Amino acid sequence: MISRLVIITGLSGSGKSSALNAMEDMDYYAVDNLPVKLFEKFLELIAAGGGEIKDVAVVMDLRDQEFLSHYAEVFRKILHRYENVEILFLESSNEALTRRFSETRRKHPLSNTNVLEGIEKERELLSELKEMATSLVDTTDLNVHALKEKLSQRYEKSDTVKLQVRIVSFGFKFGTPKNCDLLLDVRFLSNPHFVPELKPYSGLDKNVQEYIDKDARSAEFITRTRDYLNFLIPNFIQEGKRYLGIGIGCTGGKHRSVYIAQKLGQELSKVYSCTVDHQDLKFNS
Repeated sequence: MISRLVIITGLSGSGKSSALNAMEDMDYYAVDNLPVKLFEKFLELIAAGGGEIKDVAVVMDLRDQEFLSHYAEVFRKILHRYENVEILFLESSNEALTRRFSETRRKHPLSNTNVLEGIEKERELLSELKEMATSLVDTTDLNVHALKEKLSQRYEKSDTVKLQVRIVSFGFKFGTPKNCDLLLDVRFLSNPHFVPELKPYSGLDKNVQEYIDKDARSAEFITRTRDYLNFLIPNFIQEGKRYLGIGIGCTGGKHRSVYIAQKLGQELSKVYSCTVDHQDLKFNS
């Protein structure tokens, strides 16, 4: 019986091989470039092996020429048939991907002559897969070690970790994040955007945090939300849920949502395995 299955996919150059190496270091059975048409048979063979292999990580992407034609049907079957399946989609900025291809002197799988053209074409072709993904990681600012640390926080096997919590801040003007179970709106808090000396900073900066803390509703929101989640999460665990995505939104995803996400993450990390990401902070830098 497979207890955990992670399908790693995404853009070429986004770090899929590094991610797979990290999973292998965590004692996952790791397979690279598995043809999508063999995926179901591969899982059947593992299941028939007597349960020796329990945690599996596979990379599947455009290197398989039949991937685009078959991934949607196959992945839907797998998500329906197996419990604790996650589709991890890795992406990165065009600039970062172009630099990585230049450094490795490798051609893009979709273009022999123009790397940027291949990147943009692949991004378009994989847009539906990105929508299907259960987890997204932007590796633009992550080196190999930082990526491994992020994946370790999410996928390290431990008998004491029953549920992985991911908190992501975002700006409503950029759209809500994918794969969130709960969306919380903090636009009611005092907005540092309208304070000229605070506008250039973010919710990661102390001066912005101090300004938001002056709004008494900030502390009350954290307390009430923490208590709500401390009631909710044990019930999710009892039902067998392994992942919980929480979106914290403000107007632009720069000040209030960033700080509240950080604060809530600190509170939940006292009890649960919790990561915090800031989806739209890069648009405000």
